[in-house]
Amino acid sequence: MDIQLLAICGAIFLIAGVVKGVSGMGLPTVSMALLGLIMPPAEAAMLMLLPSLLTNLAQCTGQYWRSLCLRLWPLWTGLILFAVFSPLSDIGGSDKHVRLLLGTVLVAYGLWGLVKPVLPNFGRHMQLAGFFAGVLSGILTAATGVFVIPLVPYLQSLKLAKDELIQALGLSFMLATIALSIRLGSVESAGLKPDLIAQLIALVSACVGLWFGSALRRHMPPTQFQSALYSILLFLGIIMVARSL
Repeated sequence: MDIQLLAICGAIFLIAGVVKGVSGMGLPTVSMALLGLIMPPAEAAMLMLLPSLLTNLAQCTGQYWRSLCLRLWPLWTGLILFAVFSPLSDIGGSDKHVRLLLGTVLVAYGLWGLVKPVLPNFGRHMQLAGFFAGVLSGILTAATGVFVIPLVPYLQSLKLAKDELIQALGLSFMLATIALSIRLGSVESAGLKPDLIAQLIALVSACVGLWFGSALRRHMPPTQFQSALYSILLFLGIIMVARSL
């Protein structure tokens, strides 16, 4: 990877780290959205794995892990199984088709974040709904490297306390990242090898961005930031879809 591309990757992960520092999520989504414009999605996903995993570790800690495991195991089961064993084509397939699907997911996520629809209360069907949300999230994780739809809307529909939601997101994203790394093993064995220098730059940039974003969160209204973020993701998704047609 040449110096110019390394610098662009560093800037992308710096931005993605800031987004995660401010909002508690978004590093894989933002990095895949931007990297997907300049490199094959499978290569972008391999770059994203290590920063995503390590920046989620701290978010996994907290006092709610036991209750979250009891409540979310169906979601996580569907997510892991179908991210690893999805019967559909994965992110290592045709770049054009992967970009089209990734762009569609970004458009859907951006619209969802801007419209903020009222989500149903699943009541006694919560665990069944969680399993199916995990299945769909797993399939999209394997196909696009992005694991926000419908995982994030489902978690938000549970009306968790703020700290509990942050921990639930961290645990879910960590499991999705691990499952994606297992899925990408077949891509790597097929000849696509990760660039170690690029991975190091991505990790350092993401950590710096995460620190800066965490400090920025104290001075920025989160609702305004999230509206801007969803608008950007919607715009990037539209560009990706248009370029894939």
